[in-house]
Amino acid sequence: MHPFIVGITGTSGSGKTTLITALLPWFRAHGLTVNVVKHSHHPLELEPPGKDSARFRAAGAAEVMVASPYRYAIVRELAGEAEPTLAEQVGRLRPADITLVEGFRSEAIPRIEVYRPAHGRAPYYPGDPSVIALATDTRMDTVLPCMALDDIAQIGGFILAMRDQAAAMPGAAASAARAAELAL
Repeated sequence: MHPFIVGITGTSGSGKTTLITALLPWFRAHGLTVNVVKHSHHPLELEPPGKDSARFRAAGAAEVMVASPYRYAIVRELAGEAEPTLAEQVGRLRPADITLVEGFRSEAIPRIEVYRPAHGRAPYYPGDPSVIALATDTRMDTVLPCMALDDIAQIGGFILAMRDQAAAMPGAAASAARAAELAL
């Protein structure tokens, strides 16, 4: 089974993270497991510089795992290696019903764009064919499905309809787009 992946995209400050954090409890209430992959263009500092794990990494460890009874994290130094693809990163995760992705804009996945015209930034959707729907705070004149940004049930239902359609038509690259049309 291939993981179902959908991107949440939008310009900085548009509300992508807020939308994802609102969707997570909605999906959980519907009995679904959801993973999230967040891409950053900035260097990641996951531990304070003086902590043992940071010292191990600075001393040359290829990977450092920090583990507790509550969670664990693995920090891997790429040390000149190519950045792993989204598929490689998702492959490291435990299987889930849905994987939401923020970032990785060059990857070919269906995306919902968070767009707020009042922010004064141009939307991605007119020039980005991966955007298959909008979550917005205003009415939009577009053929794309538009959902109210604060209607988490509608957005969650849209994503579930896409997932169900993709599952019914495995391997069909256009199935997500067809599901988008059917969902609203």
